[in-house]
Amino acid sequence: MVTFEIHDLNVWFGSVSAVRDVNIEIEANEILSIIGPSNSGKTTFLRTLNRLNELNPNYRMTGMVEFERNNIRGMNMEELRRKIGMVFALPLPLPLSIFENVAYGVRMHGERNKRVLERKVEEALGQAYLWDEVKDRLGESAFKLSGGQQQRLCIARTLAVGPEVILFDEPCSGLDPISTAKVEEAMLKLKERYTIVLVTNNVKQAARVGDRTAFFLGGELVEVDKTDKMFTAPRDKRTDGYIRGKYG
Repeated sequence: MVTFEIHDLNVWFGSVSAVRDVNIEIEANEILSIIGPSNSGKTTFLRTLNRLNELNPNYRMTGMVEFERNNIRGMNMEELRRKIGMVFALPLPLPLSIFENVAYGVRMHGERNKRVLERKVEEALGQAYLWDEVKDRLGESAFKLSGGQQQRLCIARTLAVGPEVILFDEPCSGLDPISTAKVEEAMLKLKERYTIVLVTNNVKQAARVGDRTAFFLGGELVEVDKTDKMFTAPRDKRTDGYIRGKYG
């Protein structure tokens, strides 16, 4: 089953071309890792999938992005972003308790039943591999958590509203190796229930968790393939050069 179908996608910010002629399908319940050097269009592509780029007044797009056979331009924005959640590079907990951070989005969608909120919070924290670490201090400020815990809290907050897709934009860029491993462990488990698109500057991370990997360069999608094949026998010499660390 295909979750996203992207056809002839072009993105500009003012006169600057950020993404050019991208065609790709993203399958359900896969982790698609997206790699490439800085300014290659990775994050712009990712933010196109839930229309976050539209917050920039200079943004312009042509082509088609379909989510579950629906043109995302015709979808209700709030519903689209509920279904397609995003976790950013820097953890951004709200100035609330651990519990209220996770419950926030659920409350925003109208849920007031205490038992339902408690169940959703526990389930989301469990899926984010954080429940055992925080279950006895849910009333404490989220700012008391470590950086790695805060990132997993943000993952839990995204999961609590019941998305179908999770977009990760370099979620481990500021984390230590142990915290990174816990986030990656969570991703591998989450793909059983969600489609995951991961932008990462860590080529090794892409190799560890990606079912498929896409390589972007200069706004173009150079190639996409199964991760093991991409990292052993890439079709394009530019991909091979990036993976080997020759540039980027």
